[in-house]
Amino acid sequence: MSLTVIRQRRSSTSFQRLVIGIALSVLLVGCSSTPSGGVRVVDRNGGKPSAPVRQPVTTGQYVVKRGDTLFSIAFRYGWDWKALAARNNIPDPYTIHVGQAIRFDGRSSSTSTAVAAAPVVVPQTTTGSSSSPSGSIKTTVITRPVGATSGTTAPAATTPVTTPVNTPVVAGARSASGWAWPTNGVLIGKFSSNGSLNKGIDIAGDLGQPVLAASDGSVVYAGSGLRGYGELVIIKHSDTYVSAYGHNRRLLVREGQQVKAGQTIAEMGSTGTDRVKLHFEIRRQGKPVDPLEFLPRR
Repeated sequence: MSLTVIRQRRSSTSFQRLVIGIALSVLLVGCSSTPSGGVRVVDRNGGKPSAPVRQPVTTGQYVVKRGDTLFSIAFRYGWDWKALAARNNIPDPYTIHVGQAIRFDGRSSSTSTAVAAAPVVVPQTTTGSSSSPSGSIKTTVITRPVGATSGTTAPAATTPVTTPVNTPVVAGARSASGWAWPTNGVLIGKFSSNGSLNKGIDIAGDLGQPVLAASDGSVVYAGSGLRGYGELVIIKHSDTYVSAYGHNRRLLVREGQQVKAGQTIAEMGSTGTDRVKLHFEIRRQGKPVDPLEFLPRR
């Protein structure tokens, strides 16, 4: 074999190795562009990517700001309000004060030393209006539901919920467990059992249409201090259940007000989101549950 042929073969082999190397480099660069630290969660309803929902906070503390209530703090950090009150030795009537430290780790603290004692858990939110000019915030608590007690019971049926997305829903009749649809519209988002996508359901409607209380209870929060919920109303139905109504245009109730099922509490809007809709949640002892298991079947 001539020297010229050998050189040609070596040159061809080198070129092939170079092409393979370039292809592998491009592949590795493409793989490295995916963010590390977990799976990227994307809103199934066409919204922007969102971070995974955190588990209940069990470290550090939160310093009370004007407009906070014990219920709003418990809701924000995934706690049952009774458990959070007990952990912080807050007695009935569950009064909290601006500057007070609400601890999640069980350590005792005082208002004057709490900030220096442990890291502060501070949400990146705007705060709602205060119901007390003196800086003392009193949470209204009822020991049982207003009116009928059926709205606080577990769902009567245990069969799987089959209501599909894009189903029209109509407010009106109450289910066997005492709950009613909180507005008219089209179901566009369903509850996610793994807690990483949607902690409730989403109902699309028209700007300004009525948002109704899903069951009897007492308003324990009305404001815009919880990021991602816009103008929000939280209703306490019993020591076990609360419901939440987010993204409203205007709130029509105040904290401490007692409401009946079907009563108008807000106007539907798009605050804190990218379209007009109602975000509705039911929480049992601080944990989100599927509202479709409680609401009338469609």
